[in-house]
Parts: sequence; C-alpha cells; structure tokens
Amino acid sequence: MTTGVDLNLQFPAGWENARKIKYAQGYTMPAPRDFVGYGPLTEPEALAIYNFTLIHNFRLILAYHTQGEVIYWKYADYLPEDSREIGERFAQTSGYTLDLTPPNSAFAGYKDWFIQEYNRPGYTIETGLGENPLPIWQFSKIYNDNIGILVLGAIL
Repeated sequence: MTTGVDLNLQFPAGWENARKIKYAQGYTMPAPRDFVGYGPLTEPEALAIYNFTLIHNFRLILAYHTQGEVIYWKYADYLPEDSREIGERFAQTSGYTLDLTPPNSAFAGYKDWFIQEYNRPGYTIETGLGENPLPIWQFSKIYNDNIGILVLGAIL
C-alpha cells in the first residue's frame, strides 16, 4: 500500500529544506510525487535503505531514478574525494550529462544523506527520457547506457 510519500524525499539531509520547497510548490499532502511526508524516515522503504546502508561499508552509492539521462553528483558544500572524477567517468561511459542537482530537488535524497553522513561519493542517476512510467521500449538503451556505470561502480 502506498502512503503518497516520495521515498526520495525521506532522508535526513536537509529534510526541512525539502519540506519548505515542496510545500511552497503545493505538495502539502500525500500525492503521486514530491510529498516529503511528515518527517524524515517515516516510510518503511526509506528506513530499510537507511538501515541497510548503516550496516555496510559502501565506498559509494548509486541511486537510480527515471528522468533525464543525467547524473547528479554533489550535495550542498560536501565534496568527497574523487567524487567529481568518478562522476565524469560515469558520464563518459553512459553518455549522460554530469550536473548539479537542481535547487528545487537538492535536499532529502538518499544520495544527499549518504554524502553528508559518510563524506563519500554518491550519485543520483536519472535514466531514460519522457513521462513516467517510461515505456518498456527504452529498456535496452537504458541498460546499455548504464552497464558501464554498474561495472565501474563495483570496481572503484
């Protein structure tokens, strides 16, 4: 059952900022997207990812989403060692653009929390183009664009 909370707006890194932004945009109650919920980590799925991350020693994380063929690599003023260089390698292998997260989406994501908590590289990878849900015919291109990121991410 869905509670209408955007699971990528559930993490403690700047959650209050995300709430202010999304409420100002009109997302003040459960919805298909952009509702931050009533606090960070209130949703069991977000809490599960959070706890899973706490018990592992990840060198970096990849958070996959579907909109734009872009890789977001930074959170606030944090600059983990090699994060830009790794992001550039991911962009080169995938053909995606490496960019900063747009200000209206720059808080409370898994990547944001991971970077803040561990000062290690984290990336939100936006696959595909078009309106969600993306059509199945994009799967082969998305797979081919991202297999190199997955391999590089595993060996770095």
